[in-house]
Amino acid sequence: MIVANRSNIQSRTFPARRTSTNVVGGLSPVQAGGFSMGHVVLEGNGGQVPWHNHEQEEVYYILSGQGEMCVDAEATRVSAGDVVLIQSNAFHQLTNIAETELEFIYCYAPVGNVLHWQQELDGTLPQAGFGAPPLPKEACPQFTDRNEARPED
Repeated sequence: MIVANRSNIQSRTFPARRTSTNVVGGLSPVQAGGFSMGHVVLEGNGGQVPWHNHEQEEVYYILSGQGEMCVDAEATRVSAGDVVLIQSNAFHQLTNIAETELEFIYCYAPVGNVLHWQQELDGTLPQAGFGAPPLPKEACPQFTDRNEARPED
């Protein structure tokens, strides 16, 4: 049996103002053959998982806070208790639209790293409408579209 506490697993902080901890897979001592899982905290007023896609099917489970979830051409508000299914290869983005932190759990399968983490760290993440499809019309801008990830007033 392997038991690990999230507080003892190395986290990563990303330019779009989020902290992500792989609780299964990645840097975690807990590894599974078929899926990865993590805990993410988006900073208040615009912390974000920027617009991206990947082959893995993914689920976001919102633990606390309020956000705007975009998947392909749709944008909707999400809050604690909401579960979002993101189909394989669907472009998606989650933006914190409140002053307080937004926390969520992600789980994706099959297991493996997704490219957008490194692209964001390197500053090479494709921008919505330039190398990636445009965001839904009413959506908060993608982090790479501006200096800070903040919803428009």
